[in-house]
Amino acid sequence: MYNYRFILIIFLLVCFDIFTKVIANNSLLFGQSVDTVFPFIELLLIFNSGIAFGIFDNKGELASNLLLIVTILITLYLLWMIIYETKDRNKLALSFITGGAIGNVLDRINDGSVTDFLHLKIYNYSLFVFNLADAFITIGAILIIYFEFKDYLK
Repeated sequence: MYNYRFILIIFLLVCFDIFTKVIANNSLLFGQSVDTVFPFIELLLIFNSGIAFGIFDNKGELASNLLLIVTILITLYLLWMIIYETKDRNKLALSFITGGAIGNVLDRINDGSVTDFLHLKIYNYSLFVFNLADAFITIGAILIIYFEFKDYLK
């Protein structure tokens, strides 16, 4: 019963990710950028059939299906890790990673690609386009590194 709060966190993160992707799909035109109040982020709707930063994008159906299977297996492993992890802080970090992974897996199952719409840029230099699921995965990874570094310094 103790793990239910982490399952709830995962559920809420997935819902928030799906909600923002639906809004992006319904209000943005593919490839058209829209400025935001933040000078370093614009809205830019793209569809990524690959992995982070467009790696393996447009490599065919076999690659997409293989990527989907690998991602599902990793997600199941993350859920297993949450169940057996003893430290709540690590469960929280893993919950962020798992929530992001599930959000992107559901998107890939539904569309064959992942909806990205947050374009990070510095001046006119484009860094990458991502979504909230990617941000959740990154936050979880940063938390794990932080917790491990904090333990190392003790």
